[in-house]
Amino acid sequence: MREPKIILTQDLVKLIAEIDEFKGRWDALKTLSPDRLDALRKVATVESVGSSTRIEGAKLSDAQVEELLSNIKMQSFNTRDEQEVAGYAEAMDLVFQAFDDLRLTENHIFQLHQTLLRHSVKDERHRGGYKTLRNDVVAFDADGKELGVVFETATPFDTPRDMEVLVAWTRKAIDEESLHPLLIVAVFIVQFLAIHPFQDGNGRLSRVLTTLLLLRAGYVYVPYASLERVIEENKDLYYKALRRTQTTLKGEAPDWEPWFGFFLRALKKQKDSLAKRLDREREQESADDALPELSMQILALFKAHERLTPAAIERELGANRNTLKVRLRELVEAGRIKRHGKARATWYTRG
Repeated sequence: MREPKIILTQDLVKLIAEIDEFKGRWDALKTLSPDRLDALRKVATVESVGSSTRIEGAKLSDAQVEELLSNIKMQSFNTRDEQEVAGYAEAMDLVFQAFDDLRLTENHIFQLHQTLLRHSVKDERHRGGYKTLRNDVVAFDADGKELGVVFETATPFDTPRDMEVLVAWTRKAIDEESLHPLLIVAVFIVQFLAIHPFQDGNGRLSRVLTTLLLLRAGYVYVPYASLERVIEENKDLYYKALRRTQTTLKGEAPDWEPWFGFFLRALKKQKDSLAKRLDREREQESADDALPELSMQILALFKAHERLTPAAIERELGANRNTLKVRLRELVEAGRIKRHGKARATWYTRG
């Protein structure tokens, strides 16, 4: 791996400055109650899990992802999509809980890959280990027929050496602060995906590692807004930017600008989305002062419960059933809680 020679355009410099300004203001911005911050994080987690798995071909909607995650401890995962969702959620949870201790090492990358594919039956043989077969990026037509190789990844023989070099460069760059942290993350990710070190799960793992590196670099607001959702919404641009940079990596002067541009703009959209959500939540907190007492009691129940049925709420609060129905309907219409199911099978979650 050559030492990157990077010259930034004025637009990219402005993007970095804007993202860093938000990072610096985060402590002042997160003035919401812990409950509301926790709710924001749960929404972002569902969006991240859903988007990252759909980018790779899964079909589960956010609502289906949310329901699966609410039962994750008691559920077996029968379909490939469910297995991938469960694995991604567990890998992200590991990063959120332990990022301070997860320094970038090959062993930690193996650990995250193992977690990511933990529930994937077809990946059992190769989870947590580098690839043994070629996995070049290929194109398919509408009928699923292979059209040809789009990008040649590292060979299985070269992969261990290439990953050792990439991890060593990244750690050295972080320790010596030789580049801005966001550029170090961007270089690592585009190189990681060019190597494509594992037989499967490389795209999903790259997004888990992005979150890990951003958290370790001090961008601690990342769990509250989904970068994966931004990528899913701009998937064509994502792949084009990757390919435009990756096809130049073996040349004398790699063209970093396509990938840097996409990556930094995605981070900007992520923080802009979070800023808007924070504004909405502050407005909602102000509106809470006008809520009826029973409505506040209903919302308080969701601090201890992921999901509640009308009967459970009635039992907990001892409220009049008809009044309770009115307050539940008002909270659903206001977006404070979500209704699932119908008639006697109705249940609610936090909005």
